[in-house]
Amino acid sequence: MGVGRALMLALALLAVATLPAAFALIFCYDEIVDRVVCGWSEWRDRRREKRTIARLDRAIEADALTRDIDLSEFDRVDRRPLEQLAADLRRLGGQRIGGGGRSMVWHSALLQAYDDRLRLACRALGIAEHLAELEGVDQEIERVRVEGVLHAAGLALPAARAGLWQRHR
Repeated sequence: MGVGRALMLALALLAVATLPAAFALIFCYDEIVDRVVCGWSEWRDRRREKRTIARLDRAIEADALTRDIDLSEFDRVDRRPLEQLAADLRRLGGQRIGGGGRSMVWHSALLQAYDDRLRLACRALGIAEHLAELEGVDQEIERVRVEGVLHAAGLALPAARAGLWQRHR
């Protein structure tokens, strides 16, 4: 008889201890079910997206397209981020356009820095340029061409924007 009472006492204590959890489950049942259903739905969507991407990769043979690309080129220490190059180009381009009244030495140093950033941006985007090989008017024409190609690639530069006229002083 003592064992029956001990068992009954243990069950009563267990019931009292789990009573708050049971009330929480009853009152939060809809929230728990909603989280489980949403989690399962998200898992199913991620799985479906992965299968679709794998199917597209097989359809266009993505491995064959990217086999010749050297990804270590992007991990070089001396490679500057494209966002930083774009900011430098906008800053230097604005100074180049509105830099009237400065000395010729300053202006030539500014053009050299601007051309260096143009070359780095072209190298980062895989665009052919010939700025280092040309001089004078030919270099100016190549600079305008490169600015236009970079603008078409999505890099907004002050001199390449439509409606912006350069002032010659």
